[in-house]
Amino acid sequence: MTRPGRSAPPPALLLVAHGSRDPRHAATVLALTERVRAAAGGTEVACGFLDFALPEVGGALGGLRAAGHRAVVAVPLLLNHAFHAGSDLPELLARERARLPGLAVWQSEVLGPDPLLNGLLERRLAEANGGPLTARAETGVVLASAGTSDPGGRAALERLAARWRAEAGWGAVVSAYASAGAPDPGRAVRELRAQGVRRVAVAPYVIAPGRLPDRVLTGAREAGADLVAPVLGAAPELARVVLDRYLATVRRRGALSLAG
Repeated sequence: MTRPGRSAPPPALLLVAHGSRDPRHAATVLALTERVRAAAGGTEVACGFLDFALPEVGGALGGLRAAGHRAVVAVPLLLNHAFHAGSDLPELLARERARLPGLAVWQSEVLGPDPLLNGLLERRLAEANGGPLTARAETGVVLASAGTSDPGGRAALERLAARWRAEAGWGAVVSAYASAGAPDPGRAVRELRAQGVRRVAVAPYVIAPGRLPDRVLTGAREAGADLVAPVLGAAPELARVVLDRYLATVRRRGALSLAG
């Protein structure tokens, strides 16, 4: 409860991750949370998981309310607006608002697309290559996601692939999916080869390691990709995008005036 005469704290930032049975996923989310906290200038930063790991989103929100927060911006650690961002997360947050009266909970936009993420994809490819990639016109890139059955989500990934090709000068950029769609990354690699692409690189468009990202890496290597980048990970670019989404939501909601 806020003391009379004192302003309420700014909205807290809650990173919301899907969760995974793979411990590397939670470790990456926690590392990203720490990076965001270090850059957040005193804003309270926490994380919560939809499944498979603790704290759950509800527990994290309850803890923030107990600490005196009256507003929370939930930032989905999602690169695309598909089922989780448009359906199950809004429903969960609605239930939590009802359970935690007096706590405003707002959902930000997802992280992608964003120019900072394009730069991070480029950096991960350069790291895997041991330096900047040259001969781009002779290189095809497979932009590999975990996958979605949502048509809008698939269309957004395909638009991102087309923009990246045009802006970066790649010979080709094609989208691929580890699940819930075709082509899978291995097939995408083979199709680029069949089209005469001399060098094929695979750029995983996923945040943290896990079963589906491992499927991306395995399929790409088995298909003979020349270069396979690591996942995006707890990178400073990703932390910056998280903060940008938080700040955009605060501005849109006028959350800093809640104390009045």
